Amino acid sequence: MMNPTELIRGVEAVHREKNISKEIIFDAIESAVQLAAEKFFGEDQEVIVTLDRDSGEMHARRGEDEIDPQELGRIAAQAAKQALIQKIREGECNYVFDIYAAKKGDLIHGTVQRFEGGAATVTIDRHEALLPRSEQIPGETHHVGERVKAIILDVRKVGHRVKIILSRTHPDFVRRLFEMEIPEIADRTIEIKAVAREAGYRSKVAVSSIDLKVDCVGACVGVRGSRIKNIVDELGGERIDIVRWNDSLQVLIPNSLQPASVEEVFLYPRLGRAIVLVKEDQLSLAIGRRGQNVRLASKLVGWDIEIMTHDELTEGIERATGWFLEIPGMTEEMVEAFIEEGFLSYDDLTFLEPAQLGELAGVSEDAADDIIAYAEEAAERVEEEQKVAAAEGGGEGRKKGGMAAAGTASEGARQRFEGLFTESPTPSAEAPPEAEATTAEEVPAIVTEEAPPAPAVEEPTIVETIEVVADVQVAAEPVPEPSVTEPSPLSEEKTE
Repeated sequence: MMNPTELIRGVEAVHREKNISKEIIFDAIESAVQLAAEKFFGEDQEVIVTLDRDSGEMHARRGEDEIDPQELGRIAAQAAKQALIQKIREGECNYVFDIYAAKKGDLIHGTVQRFEGGAATVTIDRHEALLPRSEQIPGETHHVGERVKAIILDVRKVGHRVKIILSRTHPDFVRRLFEMEIPEIADRTIEIKAVAREAGYRSKVAVSSIDLKVDCVGACVGVRGSRIKNIVDELGGERIDIVRWNDSLQVLIPNSLQPASVEEVFLYPRLGRAIVLVKEDQLSLAIGRRGQNVRLASKLVGWDIEIMTHDELTEGIERATGWFLEIPGMTEEMVEAFIEEGFLSYDDLTFLEPAQLGELAGVSEDAADDIIAYAEEAAERVEEEQKVAAAEGGGEGRKKGGMAAAGTASEGARQRFEGLFTESPTPSAEAPPEAEATTAEEVPAIVTEEAPPAPAVEEPTIVETIEVVADVQVAAEPVPEPSVTEPSPLSEEKTE
């Protein structure tokens, strides 16, 4: 029999090194010896193995016969070794998974170990974690040996290994930085209500205080911005807006859209939509660059926010009224009820179930179902019409304008060319005055500079002839009009 004392010492060593429960190790030893015995005697022979947890003594029985594990042979011992290693790995995997699964969302510190395809491998307490490129802040770079902060985004098992995913782009990363840098948040005097973030660009953090004597916004900013500066530096210069939280959306939405000034807020709970009215000079500020300000505000409050001016709202209501009246069976009272609930397009009607729409409009579910079906078809039709109008107004409009200008340039240049060979220096009588006016507007490259007076002699000079021929050739091309930013050599020669 094996030495019980050495067995107990081995179990203690594995327990300290791998942080695995002793009971798991004892069970693994019993399973390994049982597998070895069954492999030696045959699987049809039932073998029972018991291991005393205190003394380390092992007893193996096959029926009524006692078995000495040392007599099982080398092959059986090798099988027992592989089974023991596998059990210990499974125990270690379960331990690591349980530890880090409980820390999901927590802030950790680690050291960058290496890079693989843009993803950084970070060492955390002798365990490796992965910081994917998609979870790194855009524009930031890390190097081997650097200490980084991140949150544990996900923990999952892959075979007998545990894969730990880190993130520096998640909104909770900003939340944990605030908790670390601001003591009032750590001791729950100030609470972070919501965080909306576009990593690397801008974040909005809504805070409130349970103590009326503590200013939640001022405490987060710190003296001369000392507290918020540390957070901004960790985020690589990302802009942070601190918003004062309010349970009333009529107050919270204007706060979330700062620094823009809001005139009025209309709430439509059925659609989860808020229409915010601003002045014309505040429209771009409220929307933000590429819609960033209103997009983050919508995430922060959990409502869909639409920014409009008074004229845009009036125009939208008139357009929606015309659309809804086209629906068969629709009355003015029903249209008014829809608009009061914030429905301004066919798409809005398709969001409701027939029962909800029937209750709102005061019609049966079958009639409501017909209204929704019509709205779905009309929404697709309107979308296609808008796409066609955008394509025609963008590409074909510019093409037609360019071709018209080229045709006018050809006619004007041709008239000048023919005028050089006539006895009278005046323009051709066949060309109407309207054509000259059109040429002056559409072909600035030709008429922005006044032509010098015609020569007294009947025959044109060589320079004038070459210039007019060149004008005719340029104007006849179907490509864009000639540029006026760089004077041609002929014009310089003519000026001299």
